[in-house]
Amino acid sequence: MMNEKVFLEATIGNLHEAMKRGELTCADLVQRYLARIERYDQQLNAVIRVNPYALEQARALDEAFGRSGLTGPLHGIPVLLKDNVDTSFMPTTAGSSALAQVTPDEDGWIVKRLQAAGAVILAKMNLHEFAVWGETVSSVLGQTLNPYDLTRTPGGSSGGTGAGIAADFGVIGIGTDTVNSVRSPASACCLVGLRPTLGLISRSGIVPYSLTQDTAGPITRTVEDAVKTLDALVGYDPLDPLTAWSVGHLPETYTAFLKPDGLTGKNIGVLRSFFGKDAVHEPVNRVMAQALKALEAGGAQLVDLTDGLAAQLDSGRLISEVSVHLYDLKRDLGGYLESLGDKVPYHCLEALLASGLYHPGIEENLKTAASLDTDSEAYQQRLLLQKQLREDLMVLMAERGLDLLVFPHQKRLVVPVGGSQVDRNGVLGAVTGFPSIVVPAGFSEPTETAPIGVPVGMELLGRPWCESVLIEASYAFEQETRIRKPPVL
Repeated sequence: MMNEKVFLEATIGNLHEAMKRGELTCADLVQRYLARIERYDQQLNAVIRVNPYALEQARALDEAFGRSGLTGPLHGIPVLLKDNVDTSFMPTTAGSSALAQVTPDEDGWIVKRLQAAGAVILAKMNLHEFAVWGETVSSVLGQTLNPYDLTRTPGGSSGGTGAGIAADFGVIGIGTDTVNSVRSPASACCLVGLRPTLGLISRSGIVPYSLTQDTAGPITRTVEDAVKTLDALVGYDPLDPLTAWSVGHLPETYTAFLKPDGLTGKNIGVLRSFFGKDAVHEPVNRVMAQALKALEAGGAQLVDLTDGLAAQLDSGRLISEVSVHLYDLKRDLGGYLESLGDKVPYHCLEALLASGLYHPGIEENLKTAASLDTDSEAYQQRLLLQKQLREDLMVLMAERGLDLLVFPHQKRLVVPVGGSQVDRNGVLGAVTGFPSIVVPAGFSEPTETAPIGVPVGMELLGRPWCESVLIEASYAFEQETRIRKPPVL
């Protein structure tokens, strides 16, 4: 049997090698993760529902393995799925009591692709209800806690996925990202979170927030596992026309860019306007100072960006003046509700508000969204600002000879439970559609509630369709630093 120490923090590669040696079956793997959920989720409150068919699916994969070996690149690998991705075999709640008993007719694109690659959907995870903010609290499950510090949030909105992957409830996590929501829990939970170029992964079968900005991406413990998951998810989906833009941009496999020397020769712009300047920002700034040194030690050339466009970029203003997430919510979530037909009695945002079947913490956002209009001049102005920002960033990177930009994902440590997530920088990738990745950068000083410190994530952002560059740099940084540590549970 597989050694227990090898099982903990295991990667896709570790597990597949153990299967080939006859030390591990898919059924055994699923049972081990279910046992961890049973043992530890009472502390974290991350799992909305375990897939009742997971063990049955694992046994079927074992039978197939006995006949012909691995059935796909993710054979038997347990997946933690954010509960806003449609599954035909269990409800999709989006964290809301309004959808608590709603089981969609079809699996979403992501589920189909994961299962085609051999993966097992193990559980559906908590999220900030309807993915509208960043603390991961919902009317279905309540507040999820950060496994590194049980007094803090796990980031969000994909915080249930992040907490679960950090705590070894599964191997692969799936989140969605409208503003920060894949990268925020990655930063808060010492994980890798990849937001791909808009259009690289289909959004069909995801409860939408803002189809102008929505995407999905992997949340994993290693860059390699994130990349293997990305390979399984990309491709053209007729149900999401935006994916047509990805045709011609897909390599045979993104794993070809897992290069230990991937930082060598990279020119990386340090976006200083995305660093905080107050005392509350000092723990993150200390970690980032060491991370920047590690980038240089790995062979990168750093360029401080302190003037021109770079000096004007302000993540708070991008949220309040450029992002269209709240403008789109009424149209896009309403369209999803309408598509559910007689499964729900409310087919628009106003009817959902009237039902009262949601966490009171999102009421203000829902009411604001209900008052906004995608036909308005203000909405069109924001779209123009997004277009201009895309062009300005491309010009900045071209003129300065930059391959990537770097900054802390969050200027301050992830907030305590009861606080509102602030000072996050993921909006730059969200409003431009440019790809970005968060990797573990280090920890704050240990405290009584955070025995090894609170994780801090570093974000790298690149040009559209240049996931290859992000992968090279982030993998090399990971290999150079080996920062990932499991939480003390």
